[in-house]
Amino acid sequence: MSAATGSVYLAFPSRPVILDIAHHTINAQDQEHAMRHLSILPRILARVAVLILALALSGNAATAQQTVEPAGPTIEIGEGVIADSEIRARIQTIFRELDGLGGIRVSVRSGVVTLDGQVEEAVLAQKAEDLVSRVSGVVAIENQLTEQTAVTERLKPVIGRFETRLQQTLDYLPLMLVAALVWLLIGLLGWFVTTRNQPWGWLTPNAFIADLLRQTVWLGFLMFGALMALDILGATAVLGTILGAVGIIGLAIGFAVKDTVENYIASILLSVRQPFQPRDFIAIEGIEGFVVRLTSRATILMDVDGNHIRIPNATVFKANIVNYTRNPERRFSFELGIDAGSELHEALSVCHETLKRLGFVLGNPEPGAWIEKVGESNVVIGVSGWINQSETDFVKARSEAIRTVKNALETAGFALPEPGYRLRIDPGATVADAAVHKPPTRRKPASAPPAPAAFAADDQVTDTGVDEAVLKKVDDERQQQPGSDLLSDDGKDELGTRPVV
Repeated sequence: MSAATGSVYLAFPSRPVILDIAHHTINAQDQEHAMRHLSILPRILARVAVLILALALSGNAATAQQTVEPAGPTIEIGEGVIADSEIRARIQTIFRELDGLGGIRVSVRSGVVTLDGQVEEAVLAQKAEDLVSRVSGVVAIENQLTEQTAVTERLKPVIGRFETRLQQTLDYLPLMLVAALVWLLIGLLGWFVTTRNQPWGWLTPNAFIADLLRQTVWLGFLMFGALMALDILGATAVLGTILGAVGIIGLAIGFAVKDTVENYIASILLSVRQPFQPRDFIAIEGIEGFVVRLTSRATILMDVDGNHIRIPNATVFKANIVNYTRNPERRFSFELGIDAGSELHEALSVCHETLKRLGFVLGNPEPGAWIEKVGESNVVIGVSGWINQSETDFVKARSEAIRTVKNALETAGFALPEPGYRLRIDPGATVADAAVHKPPTRRKPASAPPAPAAFAADDQVTDTGVDEAVLKKVDDERQQQPGSDLLSDDGKDELGTRPVV
């Protein structure tokens, strides 16, 4: 634009157009041509802007690709370079102050440090290299150090460490004695407290649980004493390591002695539950015997023959236990066969009355007699009665009842069954042969069953008292080790006080 004339010159690719702003003298053809070129001006500017932006981005990308970060500390040049002699002097001064590094030869050239010589251990060579890498001005390190192979030289650091630790031990010896004395005093205090009868007897009536509680408390005293001793030595951090090691060892031992631990836990539970008492006659999975004692590992029984039976407590705790002694009243039963032709109701009456007459059979509950089954040539009668086990032996009572009832039935005319055979006579048999076979005749019962006194008056009842032979052996066995039993003798078990007849 010219300030004198007030005209604007627009240059287009085809032809120039002159606009006279002052006088507005533009012909129609030039005006149409100028407007056409002005309409494509925005598109031209947009393409130019895109081209400039693409060139700028490509230039930045090329610059970014050519920029590489330094691999390490910047290597100084010019006046900032540290002299090789200064680097060598600094490294040698550091090595002389450290044990095992004083004999290393150091050479420096253009910032490259070369280490030469022998060291006592490989760790010293690595230590020297780490120290040199921290010195300012070092460009690279050539580590040519080798380990010392002479026996005397290799033993020097070992002997030095041993002397150092020995000296530290001697220095700590008075403090260690004080710590040990504190631990001992606390342990003795725990032993004194846990060996008293009270208050442990008040806390639990079970001797085994009380003893277990004593051991736990004493262990707590020992652990507290160890903590105090380590605190005096300033080594409480070691306690965590010790506890961790003890836990791992305990876990390994637990897997190794799993059955023993299971028995021990079962002993605790059995001593708390008290499923039986000493001198009880019990059956554990088919094994019968009198209870001698319950130990921390097994239950000791004595069978009727005087033999000892040892059953692990883990088995006892999981087994089905039959206690024959807990209830003094016990029922015995047996079967007797009579002839099939007998009057059954009279036979049952004889059995019932005979049992009632026996002095060792209880009247309440009453004895019973019933028809058990009918065989081919006999009828089986079931008989039962109740006894007091505290006064009567079960085996003897049952044996005497069988004998007495059998004699009573025979005295009353009831025959015991005999083997019977049926013969078949063919049509061609002779009369003599036919006479051999006679149809069975029905036994005629007595007109009235005799009174029980009539058929039992002459019977002498044998002794049915309790057999004390095995029980005496059980008592003798218990007196030999009176303090090793986990069972109580107070007459109570897990069901409470025992009934008395």
